[in-house]
Amino acid sequence: MNPRLIILAVILLQLTLPAFSQKHTFKIGDGEFMLDQQPFQIISGEMHFARIPRECWRDRLHMARTMGLNTVATYVFWNYHETEKGKYNFKDNADIAEFCRLAQQEGLWVIIRPSPYACAEWEFGGYPWWLLREKGLKVRSQDPRFMKMSRKYFTALAKQLAPLQVTQGGPIIMVQIENEYGSYDKDKEYLGKYRDIYREVGFDVDLYTCDGPSQMPAGCLPGVLPAVNGLDNVKEVKDIINKCNNNHGPYFIAEWYPAWFDSWGLNHHVVPYQDFIQTYDSVLAAGLSINIYMAHGGTTRWFWNGANMSRKDPYMPQTSSYDYDAPIDEAGNATPKFMAMREVIMKHLPKDVVLPAVPEKKKSIAIPEFRLTQSSPLFENLPTPIAVSTPLSFEDFGQGYGYMLYRTNIKGPAMGLLKISQMRDYALVYLDGKRIAILDRRLKQDSVELNVPEDGARLDILLENNGRINYGYFLNDNKQGITEKVTFKGKDIRFWTMYGFPMIDIRNLKFSSGKTATGPVYRRGLFSVNDPGDTYIDLSQWGKGHVWINGRSIGKYWNIGPQQTLFVPAQWLKKGENEIVIIEQLKLGQEAIQFLDHPVLDKLN
Repeated sequence: MNPRLIILAVILLQLTLPAFSQKHTFKIGDGEFMLDQQPFQIISGEMHFARIPRECWRDRLHMARTMGLNTVATYVFWNYHETEKGKYNFKDNADIAEFCRLAQQEGLWVIIRPSPYACAEWEFGGYPWWLLREKGLKVRSQDPRFMKMSRKYFTALAKQLAPLQVTQGGPIIMVQIENEYGSYDKDKEYLGKYRDIYREVGFDVDLYTCDGPSQMPAGCLPGVLPAVNGLDNVKEVKDIINKCNNNHGPYFIAEWYPAWFDSWGLNHHVVPYQDFIQTYDSVLAAGLSINIYMAHGGTTRWFWNGANMSRKDPYMPQTSSYDYDAPIDEAGNATPKFMAMREVIMKHLPKDVVLPAVPEKKKSIAIPEFRLTQSSPLFENLPTPIAVSTPLSFEDFGQGYGYMLYRTNIKGPAMGLLKISQMRDYALVYLDGKRIAILDRRLKQDSVELNVPEDGARLDILLENNGRINYGYFLNDNKQGITEKVTFKGKDIRFWTMYGFPMIDIRNLKFSSGKTATGPVYRRGLFSVNDPGDTYIDLSQWGKGHVWINGRSIGKYWNIGPQQTLFVPAQWLKKGENEIVIIEQLKLGQEAIQFLDHPVLDKLN
């Protein structure tokens, strides 16, 4: 090959690579962040790779860059990578290293938030369910067992991420210690141990903590940058950080909320950009660094949604959609909020910075109504059971997520109150195969009157994990299923058979046509797509359950709203025939389904 052509090709390649593909320096300076020894303002947006299909990572990162962001922040959820104790997964959608590499290729820096506690409306705040099997173990504490397990996890995580730190030519500029710890406790020694663990496993970039304004004194750690969440008044931000950081910056708003998340049964949250855009402008004009929570929310699929609960507020599980009314919507499109924020950011960028053009809205498609004519009743797909004297929780059974069937026989004739103590979280109660009650933890329902016939009856209780609590006082009280006991007429019911449905693999279900179900039923159907595009499954006529398309979890649905559709990315559809499987818990005869070309996230029933 001509040497001149080789030289020209090398020059062109260098021009197309992101500016920081070579080695750079990033430091917390005396009052400012310093990139390559020059003052640097972090203009960041949050997006969680676990909530975005891997096929869409690059697109969403490109949208962040198009918006004007120079950095993205992401939580790393421990339970997403270690679903079973000692077995780590960093492949496919859990490939955090690849997400960081793509961010670098898009010209973005990365802030990593491995915690190990995240909150984030994520199941158990990011902790693995199997921690709850350890008797007396306390998460978020100096419990030696907990610290040992989290150290092992961080060792595995560092193998993925340490080579991608800015100190080694990568895009990762900062790592967060814990998360809003000041709202939970004030143990500085505990925080210090995590600082030491991070260093020992190979994280050598700068560290920071973040807390709400009133919790910062409890949550900050001497020698580590304190950042503030949920505050956007420039003077107040500087004052609160100065109090924790010897009267100087850098000043970093680690979570700034231009919207909020949704919970089942409550109103959809929308915050017009007109309500905050001037404040955002003032923060950037003052030179403060800021991270938008969320720049792009995405979707919480499978059983990964969390729940909130406090001593004052009831149990509130979160929706599958994590659209968050974010500037980049659930499907990755620019919204009016995006355009307004981009315009503000452009005012504060160096004059020589030119942002990529905003892409056109992605194609979305509607699919006319069709029927799911094949069915498979849940009670005809019973796995191998175990027999127990008293009912076990999910965790003690050895299962993290999904459903659990508790079965026993009750002698008759008898009438009285059946009570499930500390029921978690949603139960369907059957007597001789007939559903007699729906019990919902949100509504503090845990009892039903039974009328047992003379010959006795079979009692079935199907429990669903609706999402472990991810924040606050009840974090360590998070077991699922029947966590205490079941009584009838005040006496304990003993001798149960338990069947676990972890909902990990649905490939072995046996479907047929025309079957009648008395309990929850899997329904299956096929549909054709000529030209795939993003679409939204309309589940407003269904009851409660879970959807898979082509074997992939699309998420949970519940007709109480506000979410009535589930987002399906175009990349998960095939040209030609596609399969949909739904497990429906309430409306057993429902078969008709359709797909819309737009989401419905704001309809309460």
